Amino acid sequence: MALADRVVVVEEGRVVQAGTPADVSRHPRTDYVARLVGLALLPGTGEGTTVRLDGGGRVAVAEETAGPVFVAVRPESVALWTTRPEGSPRNVWPARLVSATPHGSTVRCELGGEVQLVADVTATAFAELGLAPGTPVWASVKASDVAVYAR
Repeated sequence: MALADRVVVVEEGRVVQAGTPADVSRHPRTDYVARLVGLALLPGTGEGTTVRLDGGGRVAVAEETAGPVFVAVRPESVALWTTRPEGSPRNVWPARLVSATPHGSTVRCELGGEVQLVADVTATAFAELGLAPGTPVWASVKASDVAVYAR
């Protein structure tokens, strides 16, 4: 993607998205494309500064939105906690660590729960938090770190 002028993504034998690398990576149209570019993609319905997710749950967003939308969250925007965090993040959800994969200097954590996310944490934080598959955690994301765009 670094050298391409245009990208075409084929999923199960059909083109699911085409465009510039920047457009494809900023606005993935399917979960497959989102995972290719390292994002969690959550379809939902915008209701002001909240998106009601199709799979259940809600996500606070920074800008007003309405109608069918996608919410995209980068793994580095997700913070993990062993107890419910306090402070400014408007999005806080209980989750369970499904899997953990070393990814460079971080550990990529797949999270299950009401809101399905991916989090990147440093290896040191992973160890200090005592994380392992099955561990219950709290995930938080600031509303300003959530991308939202029309479906």
